[in-house]
Amino acid sequence: MNALEQLKQMTVVVADTGDLDAIRQYQPQDCTTNPSLILKAAGLSGYAQALKEAQELGDVEAAIDQLTVRIGTELTRIVPGYVSTEVDARLSFDTDAMIAKARHLIELYAAQGVGKDRILIKLATTWEGVEAARVLEAEGIRCNMTLVFSLEQAVAAAQAGAYLISPFVGRITDWYKKSTGTAEYATDEDPGVQSVRTIYRHFKTHGYPTVVMGASFRSAAQVKALAGCDRLTVSPALLGELAGDTGTLERVLNDEPATRKEAAMTEADFRWALAANPMANEKLAEGIRGFHEDTEKLRALLRAPQPAGA
Repeated sequence: MNALEQLKQMTVVVADTGDLDAIRQYQPQDCTTNPSLILKAAGLSGYAQALKEAQELGDVEAAIDQLTVRIGTELTRIVPGYVSTEVDARLSFDTDAMIAKARHLIELYAAQGVGKDRILIKLATTWEGVEAARVLEAEGIRCNMTLVFSLEQAVAAAQAGAYLISPFVGRITDWYKKSTGTAEYATDEDPGVQSVRTIYRHFKTHGYPTVVMGASFRSAAQVKALAGCDRLTVSPALLGELAGDTGTLERVLNDEPATRKEAAMTEADFRWALAANPMANEKLAEGIRGFHEDTEKLRALLRAPQPAGA
């Protein structure tokens, strides 16, 4: 078996894309999207009709939601598991607004015949996002907490009952390379890899049922270094690299018995932990800004006049 086939035996493989052809080729269990991937997907020929119909709405905000859900709906027809759909990054510090947007997206999916059991609502792991997840999970709307860069973010999300967290690998590595002037890290010394390993083991030993899904990979080596993690969401390029790798893949992470408990994290604990962690603080803010910038590009695309005869 190739490395991708071996990985699928120990980890749920998730495609980090909206590209229908790539998903058909690599056959992941789930699929994740974000504003950057929705923007990219909007330019693919397979979504031309969905883009046209969204533009015809005349209301840009409604058009973004409709296009996002249409793309997500197409993905649910290909993957057997979950499709993650992200709430507008501008709402990342407004709990009530995130809750309202999540409910609206679920309603739009329902209108397309897609039940909430197929969708994960992605929320930025701010304190407000954690509190939004607490409410949504109680309503049966499962959440994927994204832009996780620290153990404290992960623990807060798990204590709120979030179904899944997405700790980022590559962006952490990027920060440390720039901060320390290190050109490359050995796999076991890679700060991004170490972060996800720490979170995974902490969750298992503390009995948190929240799914850990490593994300934001820069190399196939980083993916392989987390073999055995609950889930890993991987770009088509790296899925292709793994599919072409015929070497033996060793399992790195294993379930561990729950032997510890910890106190509930308070808002003050959470905010202090972020303030005391320059990497997590900077990358969380940068990630929110980046997703907002790509949403703005999508707004511009949806405002653009349609070609004559379209």
